[in-house]
Amino acid sequence: MAHRMSTRIRYDRIRDNSALSRTVNGHKKRKERAARDARMKKLVSGGTFPYTPAVRSWLSVQVGLPFTQITEEQAKEAAK
Repeated sequence: MAHRMSTRIRYDRIRDNSALSRTVNGHKKRKERAARDARMKKLVSGGTFPYTPAVRSWLSVQVGLPFTQITEEQAKEAAK
């Protein structure tokens, strides 16, 4: 039977593993965001207004307004 690990050591291990995980996942997320931005820009430039829900959500974040307040000109400008 394994010996019990002290609480302090266990929490130190959790903290260190979490920091490593955040670093690794952060790099992956940066690449994923860039790929998503490129994909959404292509959809906006080639699509017609109003867009699909995924594109609407992306545009809302890019412009900083709810999609119902975004005009087609603002959408095209965000896709540049």
